[in-house]
Amino acid sequence: MQSVDFTTLTAACAELRTRWLPARVEQVYQRDRYTVVLALRTLKQRGWLTLCWHPQAARICIGDAPPRIPDTFTFSDQLRHQLNGYALTAIDAIAPWERVVDLQFAKRPGDLPQWHLYVEIMGKYSNVILTDANTEIVTAAHQVTASQSSVRTVQTGQPYELPPALAGNLPSLSESRVRWQERVSLIPGAIERQLLKSYRGLSPTVARSMVRAANLEPERSTQTLADSDWQRLFHFWQEWLQILEAGNFKPGWTEDGYTVLGWGMTKPVESVQTLLNRYYTARLEQETFQQLRHQLRQKVSNSLQKLRLKAESFQQRLQQSDAADTYRLQADLLMANLHRWQPGMTSISLEDFETGEPVSISLNPEKNGVQNAQALYKQHQKLKRARGAVEPLLQEVRSEIEYLEQVEASLHQLEGYNNPEDLQTLEEIREELIQQNYLGATQQHSRSTTDESKPYRYRTPSGFEVWIGRNNRQNDRLTFRMAGDYDLWLHSQEIAGSHVLLRLEPGAVPDEADLQFAANWAAYFSQARESDRVPVVYTKLKYVYKPKGTKPGMVVYKHETVIWGYPHKVKRYLTTDA
Repeated sequence: MQSVDFTTLTAACAELRTRWLPARVEQVYQRDRYTVVLALRTLKQRGWLTLCWHPQAARICIGDAPPRIPDTFTFSDQLRHQLNGYALTAIDAIAPWERVVDLQFAKRPGDLPQWHLYVEIMGKYSNVILTDANTEIVTAAHQVTASQSSVRTVQTGQPYELPPALAGNLPSLSESRVRWQERVSLIPGAIERQLLKSYRGLSPTVARSMVRAANLEPERSTQTLADSDWQRLFHFWQEWLQILEAGNFKPGWTEDGYTVLGWGMTKPVESVQTLLNRYYTARLEQETFQQLRHQLRQKVSNSLQKLRLKAESFQQRLQQSDAADTYRLQADLLMANLHRWQPGMTSISLEDFETGEPVSISLNPEKNGVQNAQALYKQHQKLKRARGAVEPLLQEVRSEIEYLEQVEASLHQLEGYNNPEDLQTLEEIREELIQQNYLGATQQHSRSTTDESKPYRYRTPSGFEVWIGRNNRQNDRLTFRMAGDYDLWLHSQEIAGSHVLLRLEPGAVPDEADLQFAANWAAYFSQARESDRVPVVYTKLKYVYKPKGTKPGMVVYKHETVIWGYPHKVKRYLTTDA
């Protein structure tokens, strides 16, 4: 993930000064443990200023409005108490070439600042610190004790100190090319690394893009550069400094990230604020998606493993209970042949009543014939009771396995993060598992929203829509709330998978190609995706039911027709469409 460097921070702050000063603070809200947002209102607009101290995504920019859920963080509560109603009057850099910004707040524009909010964008050492007018720390996003750092502490009540200055020379437009070249080439090495070592304020991203803009390779040694190479590189060096000085930034996307200098740009963006908000929101959501998907898959897999072991144990007990009639037969034979029993016998062989075949019966030598028969009758009754108790338990476990296999299939379908809808779908699965008591409520720590995720939608050759549920919540909503009376319902036969709707207008009759198209999607979004062909059932919506008390996504159906679905055709379709 690309970090906010001095150049990007300068660009973001320059834009904020132009468009958002002065502004009144109307609200403070903390999104998560690393992000707080301030609602700012100017004479022309209202927006949310994002201040983030995430180790990989620390930034300051105008971002999205927060979700409508309670804020329970102490840090935002302290900021809210001090800053609400104040005006943001200045955004200043506290030292040359340092990634620390001083947000100043006063009662009204033109007054002396009464509060300073220092935003330190320094990777894993990033922080947001509130001080009073005398720069005494009132609160901090992350307090640093002496045991955590011997260089600099950050604690409530102590004076605010600047972070330790970085080493290296200060870049300057007035520096001659000869002097600049001497510094960079003093010690031979890769040109990118030598630029970073020689000057402060230069990030690996800027250095790399600068070298590439000059048509050079970052790993090329300074010893191999010709005079024309140095001349081109110095040109872009000065261009960088001129952009910083004039504020003529050119935000946009690059092949592997973003730029505010225009170098390597593949697509421009209207503002630095939009660029930073989109980039870091997407990257953090992608990171959250991967972590949450791993957590849920692991939880579902562990639960399935335990349930399958439990089902196997119940099945074994049922198999044992199948011998109940054998014990009764042996007891009847023994009672009918008590005259053949002899004291001390450990077994006896008697003829079956119907077949005449010999039946060997184990005996307890310490009991007489009647007592041995009674013991066999008791064993018969015990096994009969066990079957009555175990059968409903086994059915319950099998239902749980079927449900979790359905959840597992949904998680498998969410292979990677492509858009916010993917994360929303995953969060709905987590919410469902919490409601079904497979996850504890304490594990719910990412954003929540009242919005509902949307199903996949595709069109058949004749133009009919095919809707595909992405999780159990969507499956239920699709089948029982969104489906029309004329739609066809499809699902992989006795295999966990998505509910699929073939949307039909009144009187419309789908062609065989339309039905096959929908069946292929039902096969693709099932647990049997890797098979050559998958049996798929389809029926009318009026024949699909949800029995009372069943878990999300689970239904029963009747009057179904079976058709083969071909997952590989969907893979080919998606590849061609991409």
